[in-house]
Amino acid sequence: MRKISKIIAGGESETIEFKSSFSKDVIETAVAFANTRGGMILIGVSDDGEVVGTICGDESLQIWANEIKQNTSPSIIPTIEAVRLKNKTVVGIQIDEFPVKPVAFKDRYYRRVANSNHRMTLMEIANTHLQSLQLSWDAYPDAQTGAQQLSAEKIDLFLERVRQGGRFKVGGDRTVVLEKLGYMKGGVPTHAARLLFGKNDPPYSLHIGRFKTPSTIIDDRMIRGTLFEAAEEAMQFIVSHLKVAFEITGKIERNEIFEYPVAALRELLLNAVVHRDYISPTDIQIKIFDNAITFFNPGKLYGGLTVEELKTDSYQSRTRNKLIAEAFYLTRDIEKYGSGYLRVRNEIEEYPTMTFDYRESGDGYLARLEYKEQRTETAPKVGKKVGEKVGEKVGEKLTDNQQAILKCMQDNPAVAAKEISELIGISLRKTEENIKKLREQGLIERIGPARGGHWDVRG
Repeated sequence: MRKISKIIAGGESETIEFKSSFSKDVIETAVAFANTRGGMILIGVSDDGEVVGTICGDESLQIWANEIKQNTSPSIIPTIEAVRLKNKTVVGIQIDEFPVKPVAFKDRYYRRVANSNHRMTLMEIANTHLQSLQLSWDAYPDAQTGAQQLSAEKIDLFLERVRQGGRFKVGGDRTVVLEKLGYMKGGVPTHAARLLFGKNDPPYSLHIGRFKTPSTIIDDRMIRGTLFEAAEEAMQFIVSHLKVAFEITGKIERNEIFEYPVAALRELLLNAVVHRDYISPTDIQIKIFDNAITFFNPGKLYGGLTVEELKTDSYQSRTRNKLIAEAFYLTRDIEKYGSGYLRVRNEIEEYPTMTFDYRESGDGYLARLEYKEQRTETAPKVGKKVGEKVGEKVGEKLTDNQQAILKCMQDNPAVAAKEISELIGISLRKTEENIKKLREQGLIERIGPARGGHWDVRG
């Protein structure tokens, strides 16, 4: 067991709970830990981390272990150990994450959120069970939908796009292919098949609107249809309401600059469609304001994924709807699982005042793009000031931040990454990511050691 004094110093958390004495609250916490990521309960420690001690013997430890085992379903078998700390006895109860969730205490289910226990909703219970079995709701047969209720035309269009995408070799009868892909099981369509290829409108909506103020709606639409159709119609609505700046370049054609990068908007739309909780009756909601756009989908982050992990760009993707995600992957609407937010951040780099925020909201998830000033010029190409070494061909592909980094390096070849981040106003992490990309493109090379060396900007 880990060193108790160090654990106490860290305070209560998602995996640590303090209790002055053993009670039913301990069993509730044990269930919450088992349904989340496991954890340790320290008996004999007050809420503020003071060691108050507890009176117990070997028999007490066995009684506590039996109480946890007998009052949980499926039964939790804890590891219990007593230690002496400051001349007092502290008992550590280690609870492992349970393999098949959820676990109940008196027919109630709890999960751990931050440093407290939350009672689970029916949808959370269902999703937790499916996740622990590595199953997804959309992969189950839909007893209310027969094969005749699927559109052959929509299936053929999907299979043609899959064929063109080259990620799955399509051949044979459409029913056979759908069976191979998991969209039909024993001739019965799955929930995913109904949502993707159904003849009739599916039991959900995508609500999208253009707002002048939070309460003043200029235009709105309730979109119903298969997921591919809904995503396409929603994207058309969004683009039709975007402001566009025109840059005069001296050529016959003008440069059109949308107020948001369209690729980022499509990524956020598809993220809402692919990851929403389709058991929930709540609609996907997209709101377009004068200088912001929000995407809300029912269903919180899935599989224990946190907002903080999303910010790392190296998070492990966890998919609520495996077959739906697979469909959009096979048609190349999405590129790679777990890389969507990285692409969004890369797209908005050329929009200097734009911010990207996201959080869990109520029983769902909200993503928001917002800007202070609309972009009116295309990203300046790397010209002679950044060196003829780089060249126009590569310069057209560089972001504003990358061009600024090159300029800093030309002005001061000995400049450090931290100094660059301060000069151009982006985080050190973003600066280092862009430097890495520039090195991979062969545009820069570090000559000499980290200290005492210099940058060579080259073509």
